[in-house]
Amino acid sequence: MDWNYLQPVEIFFGNGRIERIGELAEKLGCKKGLLVSDPFFAGNGLTDRIVKGSKGALQGVFSNVSSNPDVTEVDECARVLREGGYDFVAALGGGSAMDCAKAASMTAMTEHSIRKYHGTGESVPAEHLPLIAVPTTAGTGSEVTCVSVLTDHANGKKTPIVSYSFYPAYALIDPQLTYSMPPAVTAGTGIDVLAHALEGYWSKGHQPVCDACALHAMKLVFRYLYKAYQEPENAEAREKMAEASVIAGLAFTLPKTTASHACSFPLTNIYHIPHGEACGLTLDYFLRLNAEAEKDGRLVTLAGELGFGSVEEMACEIHDMKEKMGLKNDLKVLELTDEEIDDLVRISRHPNLYNNPVEITDDILREMYESMR
Repeated sequence: MDWNYLQPVEIFFGNGRIERIGELAEKLGCKKGLLVSDPFFAGNGLTDRIVKGSKGALQGVFSNVSSNPDVTEVDECARVLREGGYDFVAALGGGSAMDCAKAASMTAMTEHSIRKYHGTGESVPAEHLPLIAVPTTAGTGSEVTCVSVLTDHANGKKTPIVSYSFYPAYALIDPQLTYSMPPAVTAGTGIDVLAHALEGYWSKGHQPVCDACALHAMKLVFRYLYKAYQEPENAEAREKMAEASVIAGLAFTLPKTTASHACSFPLTNIYHIPHGEACGLTLDYFLRLNAEAEKDGRLVTLAGELGFGSVEEMACEIHDMKEKMGLKNDLKVLELTDEEIDDLVRISRHPNLYNNPVEITDDILREMYESMR
């Protein structure tokens, strides 16, 4: 088995790490940074506190970022970076803020719209502003990935852009920042962590280093996610889920996600199901499907290493955990028509689908969606 491993992001993990932004900016040789933030943190005072604590390194805030960042938001952020003469970017929030910041840090160095690179196959330029990523959720792992998932609402398109240009220079994982997550967000982002790890593990591109990260992350999710959901102030659960998130990010960056993420895009785009919840919706289904077809027994072995007696037992635990946290296990509330299911099948044929170890046909997708309505 031939494989390669690359992880250029320097990771700083621990309570209070947010206070190091100014120090790291100086290490980069940068003097004027723009903080790209989810709007929530601009409203609750966190961005102001971080700007003040940056020792003058951060001199502006951009918070016009939606939950599924649009290409127009990236272009606007890039314009602010250009016109303001900023020399680095810090991203604060969940995957949305980081997706926007990653793309804008590159776009700001060009004369183009991000649309030039969004789902077009056009090579992304290597030149970009340095990025410091600060997650506030235990979910996306975006702080250690080279992926930016963007939506073009005007053209009905949502797709990731993958480029080494998008790797942050530094990731600051401060578990204390995740305390602000309400239970529903804890649940949705937490199940996304599990999807990242599990899909990275079974992806056609899996390899030993990422497999080890995936196993570690999954152990933490099964042990601590429901506890973090039930006890939002539980310091151990919050810290372990923050750890799971970044380790799962390492687990899927190179192998890439697979069928559950492919199916999540239309569910989020069309029906506005939050990304993590949309990924988790099909996770137990594809776990069973992939295990039934595998010949090497990797998923059977995985279930055993995670403490389950079988893959079926593991799939049931995922289903039950979603149910206990109020996440969707079906699509009954949508009352889908035959035509809408046809659309879901068609739009689920996203490139990530082809990373799945089992070939996912239209018949498989249709049967899955039919079983959920």
